[in-house]
Amino acid sequence: MKREVIFALICAVLFVTCTNRKTKKEDMDTMNKVVASATPNDLFLLVGTYTSEEGSQGIYVYKFDTETGRSDSLSLAEAVNPSYLVVSPDEKFVYAVSENGDGKSTSVAFAFDKERGVLQFLNSSYTESPGPCFIEMDKAGKSVLTANYVGGSISVFKVKDDGTLSSAEAVINFEGSGPDTTRQKSSHLHSIRFSPDTRFLFAADLGTDKIYRYSAIGSVFEGQPVLSRESLKEFPAPAGSGPRHFDFHPTGKYFYLLGELSGDVIVYDYDEGDLKEKQVIATDSVVGSRGSADIHVSPDGKFLYASNRLQADGIAIFSIDPDDGTLTKAGYQPTGRHPRNFVITPNGKFLLVASRDDNKIQVFIINNKTGSLTDTGQDIYVSKPVCLKFAAM
Repeated sequence: MKREVIFALICAVLFVTCTNRKTKKEDMDTMNKVVASATPNDLFLLVGTYTSEEGSQGIYVYKFDTETGRSDSLSLAEAVNPSYLVVSPDEKFVYAVSENGDGKSTSVAFAFDKERGVLQFLNSSYTESPGPCFIEMDKAGKSVLTANYVGGSISVFKVKDDGTLSSAEAVINFEGSGPDTTRQKSSHLHSIRFSPDTRFLFAADLGTDKIYRYSAIGSVFEGQPVLSRESLKEFPAPAGSGPRHFDFHPTGKYFYLLGELSGDVIVYDYDEGDLKEKQVIATDSVVGSRGSADIHVSPDGKFLYASNRLQADGIAIFSIDPDDGTLTKAGYQPTGRHPRNFVITPNGKFLLVASRDDNKIQVFIINNKTGSLTDTGQDIYVSKPVCLKFAAM
């Protein structure tokens, strides 16, 4: 009897194993068919998530149709709290922060197999400063940088020919504080981006109400730093604004900064790396939101969008004056809970919102005359989405 039971258990295990193998193969075949059927309208959509709570396992890859707004799930790359992503200029690699505490925070490299829609882990490297929340790459694809919120710093990594990351070659620390005694006790770097002409790197410091600017150095010889440390210049933001994310106008004439703590958009004239403040406008005049998160200008330069969390969850909509870049309120679109990050399709047709606390990505269609948003109802369900990036298929 015991032998029969053991034999039955062995058969059951073999059956489950074979079944799982078949399921994985079928899934891979289905995925390959989805990628193979891609049209010029399709893009890869990469989704960074928080994995600290049950549900999410890392970075999710989808196919997204920029004409219909429909999506198909493709693959998953396991990672710990990959809360922000950047795609390399040649789109052969993807880099993510692993947003954790002291001694556990890393920058992670993946190879991007576009024929299958799969990310393959390459290596990770410690940021040597806690709480990385944003990651950027130079246009030559030779350096990766992270903005470390908790550490109040920028970590710089070299990218090797195979896409892997070096150990942190530099950690640039900042000091200071702001008037908010709870949120601005010290420096908190929240985002870093190269200017459209690639000549400068800008960094937003929530803790000190400052924007930092460095001159970028081209890769003239091996081992040359990507930034000129001596070129640092500081620009003030309104006291207590808490600079978070920013965007440039497609013309390169204007710079738009979002204050997380004030809920304001600060408009600057941009000229050869210099900023001159010209307007401050609230994203929400009803409840006075103190949880603004992300900001983007539409590809045609006609509208600006900014997300609010914590209260009045939604997207503030502004029209942009073509003559001077100033903003006028054009509407407000409620969203799911905690719209941390959003992205606009390159053709300007759709705006996708990562509603973190509702575990879904909402797909809105953009009215190209008014800037208004209409929910298509084509939600993408994924646990704790917090970063959205597109790549060509």
